[in-house]
Amino acid sequence: MSKKEKGQLNNYAKFSSLAFQMFAIIGLGSFVGVKLDEYYPNQHNLYTLILSLSSVLISLYYIIRRIISSSKDK
Repeated sequence: MSKKEKGQLNNYAKFSSLAFQMFAIIGLGSFVGVKLDEYYPNQHNLYTLILSLSSVLISLYYIIRRIISSSKDK
């Protein structure tokens, strides 16, 4: 296997793991929001909405930072 092919496989593995990390961040934020809404009930499930949206924004920020840092390494 050539060096170029190894580099492409390494990039593929690095960026495919980002999807799992994004899923974990959003899942954790949503789960905590649901549990907070169960413990502190309110009319509009605000904890779930706020924490879900926040976790999406956090995961996007994390992904963008990782992509920018990996492009600087080249």
